[in-house]
Amino acid sequence: MKLFFSVVLTTILFTGTMSAQHFNIGVKGGVNLYNINNDNGPSNDAKVGYHVGIINHIHLAPQWAAQPELSFSAQGAKNSIGGLDTKLKLGYINIPVMIQYMFDNGFRLQAGPQVGFLVAANSSVNDNDTDIKSNFKTVEFGLGAGFGYVNPATGFGVDLRYVHGLSDINENSSTISTNRGVQLGLFYLFGHE
Repeated sequence: MKLFFSVVLTTILFTGTMSAQHFNIGVKGGVNLYNINNDNGPSNDAKVGYHVGIINHIHLAPQWAAQPELSFSAQGAKNSIGGLDTKLKLGYINIPVMIQYMFDNGFRLQAGPQVGFLVAANSSVNDNDTDIKSNFKTVEFGLGAGFGYVNPATGFGVDLRYVHGLSDINENSSTISTNRGVQLGLFYLFGHE
């Protein structure tokens, strides 16, 4: 499955760039609301985080575009048990490739695969952090879907996306855990037409 997603991402990136009518580089950032879904384990509460990165909006056809992105995303979950506030803080470098259908009025529907590379993992109990990166897999896969809007005159836009993790993030646990999250972001495309 990992090989499949890697091949799909590479193909989309190279095919889109080679056949693109034009493309725009941009920057984006915003707020995350992430949680971790445990198949046979305890439930958690959602944790607020952020994401920041760069985007490449590639026009493939008059109504279609590919948008590969590279961003840092602060994710995780939290819970409170027996008076202890526990937060799981996960930091990922995410590479989603959104395929977008663009309406003439600036609105866009989008969906596509995402691969994430874990760069940090900490458990925080009452604000005391412990590095637990070795408990998690370094690569995870997911799918994203959502919609956005860009103001054609300015290049500024807004993006709302749901990301559904597909792969188990635990390294050595019988519990199958996957990331789930919602992202609300603002972006700017340089030289947007």
